[in-house]
Amino acid sequence: MIKNFVQEQSAAAVDTVSKGMAQKWDAMSNMDQSGSLIQIAASHDLIFIVLGVSLIIWLVLLTFIIRLDKKVEKLEKEIENQ
Repeated sequence: MIKNFVQEQSAAAVDTVSKGMAQKWDAMSNMDQSGSLIQIAASHDLIFIVLGVSLIIWLVLLTFIIRLDKKVEKLEKEIENQ
Protein backbone atom coordinates (compact mmCIF):
# COMPACT_ATOMS: atom_id res chain seq x y z
CA MET A 1 0.00 0.00 0.00
CA ILE A 2 2.79 2.42 0.87
CA LYS A 3 4.64 1.37 -2.27
CA ASN A 4 1.62 2.28 -4.44
CA PHE A 5 1.32 5.66 -2.71
CA VAL A 6 4.99 6.46 -3.37
CA GLN A 7 4.68 5.40 -7.00
CA GLU A 8 1.61 7.60 -7.46
CA GLN A 9 3.38 10.57 -5.88
CA SER A 10 6.47 10.14 -8.07
CA ALA A 11 4.30 9.79 -11.18
CA ALA A 12 2.53 13.03 -10.28
CA ALA A 13 5.89 14.77 -9.88
CA VAL A 14 7.03 13.56 -13.29
CA ASP A 15 3.83 14.82 -14.88
CA THR A 16 4.33 18.22 -13.25
CA VAL A 17 7.87 18.46 -14.57
CA SER A 18 6.90 17.45 -18.09
CA LYS A 19 4.08 19.99 -18.15
CA GLY A 20 6.31 22.74 -16.83
CA MET A 21 9.14 22.03 -19.24
CA ALA A 22 7.00 21.35 -22.32
CA GLN A 23 7.55 24.83 -23.79
CA LYS A 24 11.32 24.59 -23.41
CA TRP A 25 11.39 21.19 -25.06
CA ASP A 26 9.26 22.50 -27.91
CA ALA A 27 11.71 25.36 -28.36
CA MET A 28 14.58 22.89 -28.75
CA SER A 29 12.92 21.43 -31.84
CA ASN A 30 13.36 24.79 -33.63
CA MET A 31 17.10 25.10 -32.96
CA ASP A 32 17.95 25.19 -36.68
CA GLN A 33 16.30 28.63 -36.90
CA SER A 34 18.30 30.16 -34.05
CA GLY A 35 21.65 31.94 -34.19
CA SER A 36 24.98 30.20 -34.52
CA LEU A 37 26.15 31.07 -30.98
CA ILE A 38 23.01 29.55 -29.51
CA GLN A 39 23.44 26.43 -31.64
CA ILE A 40 27.03 26.01 -30.47
CA ALA A 41 26.03 26.49 -26.84
CA ALA A 42 23.15 24.04 -27.17
CA SER A 43 25.21 21.39 -28.94
CA HIS A 44 27.75 21.27 -26.09
CA ASP A 45 27.13 21.08 -22.40
CA LEU A 46 26.61 24.61 -21.12
CA ILE A 47 28.55 23.82 -17.96
CA PHE A 48 31.79 23.97 -19.93
CA ILE A 49 30.92 27.44 -21.19
CA VAL A 50 30.15 28.60 -17.66
CA LEU A 51 33.37 27.07 -16.37
CA GLY A 52 35.37 28.72 -19.14
CA VAL A 53 33.92 32.15 -18.46
CA SER A 54 34.48 31.82 -14.73
CA LEU A 55 38.08 30.68 -15.36
CA ILE A 56 38.71 33.75 -17.49
CA ILE A 57 37.27 36.01 -14.79
CA TRP A 58 39.46 34.40 -12.10
CA LEU A 59 42.57 34.75 -14.26
CA VAL A 60 41.85 38.42 -14.94
CA LEU A 61 41.33 39.06 -11.22
CA LEU A 62 44.54 37.23 -10.37
CA THR A 63 46.61 39.24 -12.85
CA PHE A 64 45.03 42.46 -11.60
CA ILE A 65 45.92 41.64 -7.99
CA ILE A 66 49.50 40.68 -8.91
CA ARG A 67 50.01 43.90 -10.90
CA LEU A 68 48.51 45.96 -8.10
CA ASP A 69 50.77 44.30 -5.55
CA LYS A 70 53.86 45.10 -7.66
CA LYS A 71 52.81 48.75 -7.98
CA VAL A 72 52.20 49.07 -4.24
CA GLU A 73 55.56 47.44 -3.54
CA LYS A 74 57.25 49.93 -5.85
CA LEU A 75 55.55 52.87 -4.12
CA GLU A 76 56.54 51.52 -0.70
CA LYS A 77 60.18 51.36 -1.76
CA GLU A 78 59.93 54.90 -3.14
CA ILE A 79 58.50 56.21 0.12
CA GLU A 80 61.13 54.30 2.11
CA ASN A 81 63.96 55.86 0.10
CA GLN A 82 62.72 59.39 0.62
